Parts: sequence; structure tokens; C-alpha cells
Amino acid sequence: MPVPLYQAKAEFFRTLGHPVRIRVLELLQDGPLPVRDLLAEIDVEASNLSQQLAVLRRAGIVTATREGSTVVYALSSGDVAELLSTARRILSDLIVGQGELLAELRAAGTGEGQGSREGTGQRSDSRKSSKPEQP
Repeated sequence: MPVPLYQAKAEFFRTLGHPVRIRVLELLQDGPLPVRDLLAEIDVEASNLSQQLAVLRRAGIVTATREGSTVVYALSSGDVAELLSTARRILSDLIVGQGELLAELRAAGTGEGQGSREGTGQRSDSRKSSKPEQP
């Protein structure tokens, strides 16, 4: 019985779900690199990098070719670079949205927003109460 497409997609994204793998893919966007260059750019042990490269290779996301005693890795498809670029745009949009929300929260905390008081969760009211505020 074939694997449903949504399950295959989830497995694909799980494969991408490791910081070292993402960093490898980012580095390979500019072209093929030998393992020694990847090691120089990524602060991990050689054995860890080797494991992560093996995962990417088994998934078909990268290819490996031997040039003498050197193994050179490359992206298997330009679509991988496009996916990383799309992820950057999505993250950028999310961060911008969060920054706008943060600005609104800060403005609200200084009385410029909807009149809430910073840190109290209470709304400001133009009417003064003769009762002291509860902590």
C-alpha cells in the first residue's frame, strides 16, 4: 500500500528538521563543496557531519561524488534552494509580523494604544476611583 502524500511530505520535512542539515543545504546553494569545506564552515565533529550528510543523501536531497580521495556534495535539485529561499521569506514575514505586534504591545503599555496598563493587564480608565488599587 503506497504512503499517503501528506505522510511523505511530513517525512521529508522531518529530514530537513535538523540545524546541521539545514546549514549544509544553505552552504550547498552556492554550488558543490567537498566535505572538508563543509567541516570548516560548520562547527560540528566530523562524525556528526558525516551522519547528517548520510541522512540527506539517503533522502535524495543531496548527491555525493568522489573526486580522488575527496567526496563532494551537491544539492540534488535547484528546488531545494528554492525551498530554503521560500522558508527565509516566510520566517522574515513572521518576524516582521511579530515586530509589529511587539510595537503595538509597547505602544499600548505606554498609553498610546488601547489604554491598557503595562504589566497589570488592567485597562486605564479616565474615571478615578477613591479605592486603592489591588496588587
